[in-house]
Amino acid sequence: MECGREPGGENAETLGICPAAKDERFDTVHGGKNAGRACWVIAGTFCENTVQGTFALKYRDCSSCRFFRQVKSEEGSEYQTSLVLLKQLKALKR
Repeated sequence: MECGREPGGENAETLGICPAAKDERFDTVHGGKNAGRACWVIAGTFCENTVQGTFALKYRDCSSCRFFRQVKSEEGSEYQTSLVLLKQLKALKR
């Protein structure tokens, strides 16, 4: 989202590092680094100047986000749905 909350980013010290920028579980998903291109399934991301909660609480907003729609469009048939990504998270917790 170009918010400067990546490690070493201009806003990382004041606003903190975004959980999606440091969550390695989805590294390379949708061609991104860490969970940067799957941020909608990561709890605690910071959007619209507000810390977002769990997937269930934030997905409605995320699904209308410009970045979400861009990733989905760019990935086309390679797009991994939220359901697939959430199942991966659940499997990793075991």
